[in-house]
Amino acid sequence: MSDQTQSSAELEAEEYVEQRHFFEGLQAGLSDNRPMQEILSSVRNEILVTTKLPMAIDFMAAELRHSGQFYPAMKRLSHYFSGFQTFIIESSEDDRGRFDFQTGLEILKSEVKLRADHATPQSLFLYQFETLCRHRLKYDHGFIAMAADPLYDEHWKKFLEVNRRRIGLIDIADMIYVRSEHYITQQVRRGGKLPGADFPPLFGEREGRIALANRKRDPLLLFSALQRQLGYPKVPSKKKIEEEQFLIPQMMRRMERMEARIKLLEEENRGGIDLSKFYEKENRPPTFGDIDD
Repeated sequence: MSDQTQSSAELEAEEYVEQRHFFEGLQAGLSDNRPMQEILSSVRNEILVTTKLPMAIDFMAAELRHSGQFYPAMKRLSHYFSGFQTFIIESSEDDRGRFDFQTGLEILKSEVKLRADHATPQSLFLYQFETLCRHRLKYDHGFIAMAADPLYDEHWKKFLEVNRRRIGLIDIADMIYVRSEHYITQQVRRGGKLPGADFPPLFGEREGRIALANRKRDPLLLFSALQRQLGYPKVPSKKKIEEEQFLIPQMMRRMERMEARIKLLEEENRGGIDLSKFYEKENRPPTFGDIDD
């Protein structure tokens, strides 16, 4: 199966716990204005060797030296990192966007905590969907990334595929309400037509009732009500801080990318790119087979 179609498998809880520590370590290192390669090396030494994360970090470090970015490695490690995780990092590494890397790490920290606590499809969808809404990310690409998650069954995948084309055309509260048990309850009461077996409810009675009460309102009010009433996790907001605080880390990230590209251009001008340094015998990056084992 190709890297583009292969989806991540559900990981053990300890993998998500270590991923959270990894994202925290990246945040702390960037706040201290340390070089990214140094941060990766330091955090890798702290990660449990019984997990697959150290090998994934090695692969990401090699990609960082090559392209100056993380998301290409995460995309190739789609059997370990979820499509949504890769989407968040890719969005945060887009120089044309306003979604910063620190905010992306904060979102991923909360998401892996949710997964470690045994997320349900409902809780994961609402968290991921609120992330797209709150941070104005691309719905189409976001829904495609979400649909690759193994936590969603075929009914959920169909739901995501249909609605990724309808966002902006339908009310978000209606989208949840018509796929809830409360909608079925209301239809029975009114003697209306019931959905077929291929259109089962994806949300419970209370989710549907809250969605119905929030029709034609700001979607963030709907998410807030679900969090208050049902304990769904809240999506981190972009912190209101002085831009100067992250100006230097952002410049360092961009300089690392530029340095990586300049080195490749220089090697190409000298007669070709030497790939052997990326695969040294004693410190080679892991293969996909290493991480799958």
